[in-house]
Amino acid sequence: MASLFKFLKSTPSQPAVAPARVVAYPIAPVSSVTATETLRVGMGQLLVEGGEPDRNLHRAAQMIAEAAAQGCNVVLLPETLDFAWTHPSALTEAQPIPGIYSNRLCEEAIRHQVYVCAGLTERAADGRVYNAALLINPQGEILTKYHKINLLTVEQPYYAVGQTLNVVDTPLGKIGVNICADNFIDGLSIGHTLARMGAEFILSPSSWTVDYSITEEHDPYREKWVKPYSILARLYNLAVVGTTSVGYIVGGPYEGKKSIGCSLAVDASGIRAQGKFNEFAGDLVVVDIPRPVRAEKGTQIGEMLLRKGFKYDTLPS
Repeated sequence: MASLFKFLKSTPSQPAVAPARVVAYPIAPVSSVTATETLRVGMGQLLVEGGEPDRNLHRAAQMIAEAAAQGCNVVLLPETLDFAWTHPSALTEAQPIPGIYSNRLCEEAIRHQVYVCAGLTERAADGRVYNAALLINPQGEILTKYHKINLLTVEQPYYAVGQTLNVVDTPLGKIGVNICADNFIDGLSIGHTLARMGAEFILSPSSWTVDYSITEEHDPYREKWVKPYSILARLYNLAVVGTTSVGYIVGGPYEGKKSIGCSLAVDASGIRAQGKFNEFAGDLVVVDIPRPVRAEKGTQIGEMLLRKGFKYDTLPS
């Protein structure tokens, strides 16, 4: 496992970041999950405003507090919740990780003794900007940091392509992290790889967008999201959970479109929870997911897939 990134550690690229004071926070006992228990996930459908990181982080802190009050082990927040997805301000104002915005999330994880998985925008030491996702433990440590790989064409001027995948062992289970379009059918090899790495839960900060004319009478997500989530869940006996933002998009290539919630949790039994269609206000969706039992490893996974009728890649005819 990659070395842990601690949010209290300052970096050369962000010398102005002061260590957060955490000693005053009341600490509750850390809840743990065993193989026979369930994971309670708070899917935080957050209102994310373009170019408003302070307001967005404030709402994220409130959502974390609400989820903790409802007994959640993990709070899953949307993609690029600081500046919003493809907002132009990300190109000039993105912060390093660890940095001021990741620090805020780490503080809230400590304060409420929960795991937090969230999407942020990262400016790396080499100056590149990434669409990033973090998994933070209740001690405020960044267990893994992931950079989105399956970037849409319209977001490629804003973010560099990620180059790594990781699955981490936690008391809650083995957790892999990806982001939004990584779960498109054409990018599902990313989820297949996380499954091969042993993931029991795949957490996916997302920013699902639709045209302004779409209403709740439409069903914009079944083929686009339910289908790929279900493929991974049923093939490997794992759970995939994606949380998306709400609100109208301001600035960037998708200006005028909207995010409408409908966050999704799927395991091998089907849809465990789905958020409401919501254009304007944040909403917390709480779901209990039994921890999957995944006995196969390595080539045993391939043998299992063959028994299920899975067809491996072939060259086009």
